[in-house]
Amino acid sequence: MDDGFAGYVAQRHLRLRRMAYLLVRDWDLAEDLVQTALAKAWVAWRRIEGDPDRYVYRIIVNTHASWWRRRWRGEVPTEILPDQADPRDLAGEVSDQAALWDAIGALSPRQRSVIVLHYLEGRTLAQVADLVGCSLGTVKTQLSRALARLRVDPGMATLKLERADR
Repeated sequence: MDDGFAGYVAQRHLRLRRMAYLLVRDWDLAEDLVQTALAKAWVAWRRIEGDPDRYVYRIIVNTHASWWRRRWRGEVPTEILPDQADPRDLAGEVSDQAALWDAIGALSPRQRSVIVLHYLEGRTLAQVADLVGCSLGTVKTQLSRALARLRVDPGMATLKLERADR
């Protein structure tokens, strides 16, 4: 019952995992998300027509949204605190990336999906609308709101100032 599924997974797994990571910002959770999406895609593989990426990306986005809605985001007590890096040891680019990811992480799941799919995956707005399962107007609205939130994020403001000084 392979019908190209194993080839698809071998060829696309790393890209799917990268996209999932950009949504969840955790490699292990991204792997879980991709595995869940691929399991769902395998069940429907014979019915998928045309480009399977469209179908699998949509599963990833929808699964991420449903996980986010159900996930308990409370504190997890721990006996030993993890080591923390000395901020003076970090290169400028690393701190810039951290500020950017903190700002993107503060967006709603749908806004984060739109930003990741459009800017980091290079999808057109029409493709993003199709993958997220909403209208083009909704994608434009979500993108506009996400960019507005990023513009006023304090971490992004310091990032802009640092870039202007370089």
